[in-house]
Amino acid sequence: MISQKLFEELNKQINYELYSAHLYLAMAAYCASQDLDGFTNFFKVQAEEEKFHAMKLFDYVNEMDGTVKLDGLDIPQNEYPTILDVFKSAYEHEKFVTSRIYFLSDIAMEEREHATISMLKWYIDEQVEEESTFSSIIKKLERIKDDSNVLYMLDKEFAQRSFTPPNEV
Repeated sequence: MISQKLFEELNKQINYELYSAHLYLAMAAYCASQDLDGFTNFFKVQAEEEKFHAMKLFDYVNEMDGTVKLDGLDIPQNEYPTILDVFKSAYEHEKFVTSRIYFLSDIAMEEREHATISMLKWYIDEQVEEESTFSSIIKKLERIKDDSNVLYMLDKEFAQRSFTPPNEV
């Protein structure tokens, strides 16, 4: 049986995931203001992923006879010096989310809450992918520096990105 403490932390995580979607939409808006439509698409897709993550937790809390409690969302940063700064900020945010997932896993392990441990494994694997994606893009942006041709090639590549919810959920 899930403890009240774990339910409270799962609820916080639902809200963090929703904030992540909110943050990525703000980043998409910044990219749109810079006429980088592919980068805009990248962050809109990222926002969809984060909403999916939130709803996966939402459904789990309900399945386990908990009550979902939503909070208000903080105002995300809306302006950035460069596109590289956007991705650095996103990467730092993903590292924070990873720390939260680890924190939840620690609680679940302490409480021997095996169903939650199993469910959180998906999030741990997802966070490895998220951090790797942002780290890789940052490295590319740092290498290209001010080469607008390469930036527009990346923009074109990111325009092709889409989100398809995984089947194994």
